[in-house]
Amino acid sequence: MTTFEDLPDGWEVWNEDPSGSAILVYRPDVFDSQNYPAPCLPTLHLTQRPPGQRKRRARSNPDGWYVSLTLEPEVRVKDADEGFDTRTAAVAGAVALAERFAAGDVDYRGAYQIPREDYLDELDSLTG
Repeated sequence: MTTFEDLPDGWEVWNEDPSGSAILVYRPDVFDSQNYPAPCLPTLHLTQRPPGQRKRRARSNPDGWYVSLTLEPEVRVKDADEGFDTRTAAVAGAVALAERFAAGDVDYRGAYQIPREDYLDELDSLTG
C-alpha cells in the first residue's frame, strides 16, 4: 500500500493504517520531546475525513481523501489543507506538501496566534 518512497529528506512514515490513512512526521530526530515538546512534531495526516471533522460524524465525501499539516495538535496550517478524489492522488499530494515544507515554501508561522518563537526559528533553520 505504501507509495511514499519519494518523501524528501527529513520526512518519515510514522504510521500507516490498513484503511489507507497515514501519518508522516518531519525530523523526529530534532523534535524528539527532549529539545521541544513532543506535540511540536510537524505532522502530515492523510485521511478520508476532512481536517477538523470529528471521527463520529459521517464523512461528507466517503470516496475522498484529505491531506493536512499540523505543527501541534491544535495548530493546523489550514492553507495547506487539500482534498483529493483518490488515495493515490492524496499520497502524491502529501509528498508534494512534504517537499514544499522541507523547501521552506509553507507559511507555518501564519498558523499561530501566539507563536513559539524558538520552535519556529528551529523550523526556519531546518527548512528552505
